[in-house]
Amino acid sequence: MKHTYHIHGMTCNGCRTHVEETLSKVEGVINVAVNLEKAEATIEMESHIPIEKFQEALKADGGQYSIHQNGEHHHTHDKKKVEKPKGKGTGTFYCPMHCEGDKTYDKPGDCPVCGMDLVEEVNLTATSETQYTCPMHPEIVRDEPGSCPICGMDLVPMEPDLSAEEKTYKKLLKKFWIAVAFTLPIFIIAMSEMLTNNPLYDILELKYWNWIQFALSIPVVFYATWMFFERAYRSIKTWNLNMFTLIGIGAGVAWLFSVFGMLVPDFFPDQFKTEAGTVHVYFEAATVILTLVLLGQVLEARAHSKTNSAVKELLKLAPNKAIKVLNGEEQEVAIDEIELGDILRVKPGDKIPVDGVITEGETSIDESMITGEPIPVNKSTDDKVSSGTINGNQSFLMKAEKVGSDTLLSQIIQMVNDASRSRAPIQKLADTVSGYFVPIVVIIAVVTFAVWAIWGPE
Repeated sequence: MKHTYHIHGMTCNGCRTHVEETLSKVEGVINVAVNLEKAEATIEMESHIPIEKFQEALKADGGQYSIHQNGEHHHTHDKKKVEKPKGKGTGTFYCPMHCEGDKTYDKPGDCPVCGMDLVEEVNLTATSETQYTCPMHPEIVRDEPGSCPICGMDLVPMEPDLSAEEKTYKKLLKKFWIAVAFTLPIFIIAMSEMLTNNPLYDILELKYWNWIQFALSIPVVFYATWMFFERAYRSIKTWNLNMFTLIGIGAGVAWLFSVFGMLVPDFFPDQFKTEAGTVHVYFEAATVILTLVLLGQVLEARAHSKTNSAVKELLKLAPNKAIKVLNGEEQEVAIDEIELGDILRVKPGDKIPVDGVITEGETSIDESMITGEPIPVNKSTDDKVSSGTINGNQSFLMKAEKVGSDTLLSQIIQMVNDASRSRAPIQKLADTVSGYFVPIVVIIAVVTFAVWAIWGPE
């Protein structure tokens, strides 16, 4: 017996596999085939199973997916809508490598496939709400500039909250400088061994300098770069081998070997030891590699932060409010309340709120935001105007023809955001190569160690 149902909530192959596995666990199910493109699941069962059982199984799994009869309209009235704070990100995160297609996450963290930091989507609503507060009475918050009702001081703009990318960048930057502060002395101590008459040995013996390197490496390994080892463990656990697999194994083995060599030096043959009788340690190799990788993560986080800042600057080009003319009376409305066909008045110096056509009056408009041309363009009745451009010294009436996401400015913002999220064509090749490269490197390392351990000492 087979039944076909509609599945809601799937966005990628990972979702499809997850739904198949969840439905397959329902008692009485023989086979499940999920079609991602059609958003359908064909379930083969021993006898008829009520759809409520499948709904309960998906709900118990987290409620991200839902199952319905074909043709049944999906309702979301049971879900609570969470209002996003104005001026902040969307609260939706995605992997910059798109390991699972367009799959998104509802909280920050690492990609479960590649381990990269998730990036927050930018709120593309073309408004920039600025709130004002009193420097002496921060509990006073207003949507417009003015004076404090308590002390009379001028209200000042509130500092906007940092985006997820900016918070990640600042956090990684702090860890990077800590790593540099502890790695640099380790590097100097280790490289000084190459000097003929090492002045450090006049202060302490080599074995004590090894202990100093060990102590300095602890903050680097267990605080500043510990996330790399977590990602390496996750990549091995899920068998999604990547860059962090090699970093975690390489740096981890170097550090553990060095610690073991200091604690049990007699375990190793003489070939492993220095003239002073101590085992060669590799604290500088582990910490330098980890610090350099951390630098790469810092630069990547900074790039994402700059990209989102560019989109936010574009969002600031659109005004928050407009003057709507209704029955001969002017009233100030929010930009989101403007509808097609509304008559708007644009005063001298104001930004044009939406795309439209001039119905009365003439003016000159600064369109450098779109064209790059610094000289204002003369406009008169029936001429087109675009949102975000700046009116000159004349007032005019216009009719709204494109609002919301249909305006030219919104489309520019959308294109910039899509470009920042798109994958480079060569990325697919890189993903394919890395799938073979990582296990090959690990196998070569294991074989090299085995060969040297068996025949090397002889």
